Amino acid sequence: MKLVLKSALVAAVLLSATLAKAGGPVLVEEGNDALIEEKPVSSVGILPVLGLLVLACLIACGKNGGDTPPVELPKG
Repeated sequence: MKLVLKSALVAAVLLSATLAKAGGPVLVEEGNDALIEEKPVSSVGILPVLGLLVLACLIACGKNGGDTPPVELPKG
């Protein structure tokens, strides 16, 4: 009986110690009152511009009317 109680106590202590340290220490920095400079709304970025260019190319170049007949390979 003492062995079971001792094992349960050790398991509970190890489990609670592991859970207590799981997140690591929390460090709070005080005195960091620097203002974060906001970006102007007009700065769009490069990815939307590239996306629009690819979309325009797909619309302009990707239009295959299907008027051309399929090419038949010579048998032989």
